[in-house]
Amino acid sequence: MKHFFDVDLYGVLPDVVIEGTGLDDWQALLDLVGSQGWAYEYSQDGEVLDLPPAAEMVAAGGAAVALRVWPVPEVLAVFRPFSAESIDFDVDLRELQGQERLDILCDLFRVIGRRLRKPVLLMPEGVDVHPVLGFDVDSDRVMLLADPDDE
Repeated sequence: MKHFFDVDLYGVLPDVVIEGTGLDDWQALLDLVGSQGWAYEYSQDGEVLDLPPAAEMVAAGGAAVALRVWPVPEVLAVFRPFSAESIDFDVDLRELQGQERLDILCDLFRVIGRRLRKPVLLMPEGVDVHPVLGFDVDSDRVMLLADPDDE
């Protein structure tokens, strides 16, 4: 598993995706952030703003919009509303070194996946390949989805 968190091999910001979503899922995510008490910051074009409803956030969309969420102070997930059909976010592998930090990431995937009832999948940065780690809805757990020996 440690192999998948090597920043030299997989990049610093692996892609996390939840596919098959809609505005209701985005709103559920925003509600989850509030209900979990996670620290967050919403910005458009670098300007920090109040968090809008999901429909407004997705309509503003694109790379200029970011929802930064800290499930714990030293671990950041950056959500970018490119479209309603997919929830995309990045995590920083440099913040996820060690078992304790990996457990935080797995907890984040589990909480989001359970709320949305959808798989949460992590893939190497900018590469459209098989996911390496993800929350599986049917088994209700985070699983290793790739064999490090195949890489």
